[in-house]
Amino acid sequence: MTHRSDRSLSVAGLARVEGEGAMHVRVDGATVTDVRLEIYEPPRFFEALLVGRGYTEVPDITARVCGICPVAYQMSACAAVEDACQSTVDGTLADLRRLLYCGEWIESHALHIYLLHAPDFLGYPGAVELARDHRPVVERGLSIKKAGNELLTLLGGRAIHPVNVKVGGFYRVPAREELRRLVTPLRRARDDALSTVEWVAGFEYPDFAHDHELLALVEPGRYAIETGTPTTDRGLTFAVRAFEEHVIEEQVPHSTALHATLAGRGRYLTGPTARYTLNHRWLSPLAREAARSAGLGTGCRNPFRSIVVRAVELVYACDEALRLIDGYEPPAAAAVEVPPRAGVGYGATEAPRGVLFHRYRLAADGTVDSARIVPPTAQNQACIEDDLRRFVAARLDLSDERLTYECEQAIRNYDPCISCATHFLDLHVARTVQ
Repeated sequence: MTHRSDRSLSVAGLARVEGEGAMHVRVDGATVTDVRLEIYEPPRFFEALLVGRGYTEVPDITARVCGICPVAYQMSACAAVEDACQSTVDGTLADLRRLLYCGEWIESHALHIYLLHAPDFLGYPGAVELARDHRPVVERGLSIKKAGNELLTLLGGRAIHPVNVKVGGFYRVPAREELRRLVTPLRRARDDALSTVEWVAGFEYPDFAHDHELLALVEPGRYAIETGTPTTDRGLTFAVRAFEEHVIEEQVPHSTALHATLAGRGRYLTGPTARYTLNHRWLSPLAREAARSAGLGTGCRNPFRSIVVRAVELVYACDEALRLIDGYEPPAAAAVEVPPRAGVGYGATEAPRGVLFHRYRLAADGTVDSARIVPPTAQNQACIEDDLRRFVAARLDLSDERLTYECEQAIRNYDPCISCATHFLDLHVARTVQ
């Protein structure tokens, strides 16, 4: 086999991802010399916007980071602020937070599977074209997403950028009858999620695997969502409060997102495949059986099969939501008191795309003195580029057009949320005096 020398592949704007980014690959003969997932979306400086604001404003401000996963930002933010204030939210209020998070997992995973990722495996340029030939399939996905949105609307006040979440709990909690009205659509969504697992398990997947260290929250006894301890598949465990000692972020020239690595260990991957590999034993029996039927085994290192893991997590999120609703009794109060105090607080939850870390330093009156947000896509960017490098190296016999298409698909495996990742930028200005 011969390889053309000096090839260059470029995608100026990646399609079917959240946010704006580009891809550049350069090949010299049979060697891939440069791979860049170029995130060029302007940083939005949310960390700077939080400074000087009151601690009670943090959940509402951080929800605006992303329209697809606002609950993740709210839950990590609340956990960090409450940690700084030495307050604890438990019992029914904690269950309601987990239930709200299930709603986000349902709508986000359904969106990714049906509208962003499945078209790649079925040979369609997008969801619109897929719907023309497979309307019932796409409608099934939209029905699942609607069930998640209904849960978000009831508990969060609205599906996008919820307004009912507050430090200490909620502004209002639902009556039992209100939650019970969601049982029928959630049961239907669970059945549809099982069909989704069967559907995506039948896709053809490239023979490709990675060796990245996997990082996820782990909470023995249940599948980690809103709480847990950061853990890797290679034996590293650290407290959420210690994440800044282990998660190291660096600026790279081609990205307005920071690259994160584990101190002394290098790149790592977070997200559904990491979650599944570290937590699969704590899936509900129905979700475990769905995973077994789909051939997932005890772990997943093929990023293309992440769509199968997301489908299994869809089953689990519906199952867990129904369990929480079944045992719900309204709490005596919608929130616990969280008096302000000076301190530093840390929070971490499992966003649909992976672990989301928050850290806040508060003044005695609750004013935010500093903030740090580490989103999943910034943590995964180095792994995505490494996977692209190896993926391209094994497919140099493909035409530029086909190779570019497959590289875009490879990036969509990780469901990158580029807007979330562009949260910080160091600006250095060098001036020469005439």
